[in-house]
Amino acid sequence: MNIKILYFASLRDAVGQAEESFELPSGVSTVADLRAFLADRGDSWTALEAGRNVRAARNQRMAGPSDPVSPGDEIAFFPPVTGG
Repeated sequence: MNIKILYFASLRDAVGQAEESFELPSGVSTVADLRAFLADRGDSWTALEAGRNVRAARNQRMAGPSDPVSPGDEIAFFPPVTGG
């Protein structure tokens, strides 16, 4: 089953897309795992590396690094301050 990932503000600009859907990779079970998986793509994806100030939401609720990620989830990544 797929997950949907949304990117907002400067992260959207950095990675060059607003959203993507893909099969939840094996071994990715938390928000931190997902960030690491995405950051490992290299280049502009390093904007999601651990230690960078990035917030996450899971199914439209704020999520911490240890929160689970499951097939069918919508995960959003955004900087701590976004404009409207």
